[in-house]
Amino acid sequence: MITFTVRSFVRVVGLAVALLIAAPLHAQTDELQDVNQMLKLGQFDQALTRVNNYLSTRPKDARGRFLKGLILAEQNKPNDAIKVFTDLTQDFPDLPGPYNNLAVLYASQGQYDKARGALEQAIRTHPSYATAHENLGDIYAKMASQAYDKALQLDKSNSTAQSKLNMIRDLFPADPRTAKAAASKVEPAKVAAAPVPAPAYDPTKVAPTTSPTAKPAPAAREPESAAKPAAKVRAPEEVMAFVNAWAKSWSENDIPGYLSAYAPDFRTPKGEARAAWEAERKARIAKPRKIQVTLDSPKVVFEENNRATVTFVQHYRSDNLQATNAKVLVMTKAGDKWLIQQERSGG
Repeated sequence: MITFTVRSFVRVVGLAVALLIAAPLHAQTDELQDVNQMLKLGQFDQALTRVNNYLSTRPKDARGRFLKGLILAEQNKPNDAIKVFTDLTQDFPDLPGPYNNLAVLYASQGQYDKARGALEQAIRTHPSYATAHENLGDIYAKMASQAYDKALQLDKSNSTAQSKLNMIRDLFPADPRTAKAAASKVEPAKVAAAPVPAPAYDPTKVAPTTSPTAKPAPAAREPESAAKPAAKVRAPEEVMAFVNAWAKSWSENDIPGYLSAYAPDFRTPKGEARAAWEAERKARIAKPRKIQVTLDSPKVVFEENNRATVTFVQHYRSDNLQATNAKVLVMTKAGDKWLIQQERSGG
């Protein structure tokens, strides 16, 4: 029986940390940064106490809950960690990180069917999530190795099964660490620096009011290069400029500006008529005297040149309501504008 080490799963946790806590846009995020630092230093008990205190006043906060799951995994409490990440997938079904971390924990317990299911769900939420695809391949390889082992137990002369098993051994050489150790001994400080498989937007580099047409395209200076305009189309900053403008219009009760962010073929959330959806949005935006909409930890993934998926944690505050939930915007480019074609909330 070969020893299978889920090496690539370690990167998943870092990506999810980056997605949920990378951008310290709010005062309460400082508390989570402190917790994350304790986690890096191996101060698990202190980190758990701090994050529990944080969640006592913000029980729905996705970032705090995610960190708690990491801490529990480091404390060798996989079942408790699985409960945390499972709840996150139910409250924030559009975030891929919790599914990936469930896969880490299931794989460490040898529950490869469950790990496969979690990774497949992560890929359904983010089809361009390269790390999840790679991890799923590793799971298939492990399951294949088990099947070939079983075939050899039943028929030791089965040279075909032995050849296939040897091939997997070449791909995944024996490692003195077990799969459980590789999956649970995660160093967030190290994996947080791992390359993100898709272009990630850094909110600290672009102000919300940045105009998407403020900088001329390189192609204007070098018309002979056909590749230059495509690079501009795929700039995450350009997409986020329109998303930030959408949030700004919402915050300022600017109904025309808010509605202009939606594409003509926008798919309404409940399948209702566009006119009915707009009437409801107008009433909700006009009613509060004060609205504040802020976006946390945004990420842009390009599906193709004229289509992008933007994920972020949305914080909404008004006179009588405060809510934090995961949000997914499917964007399409129309001329020189990015417009919202589909909008989904995760909680």
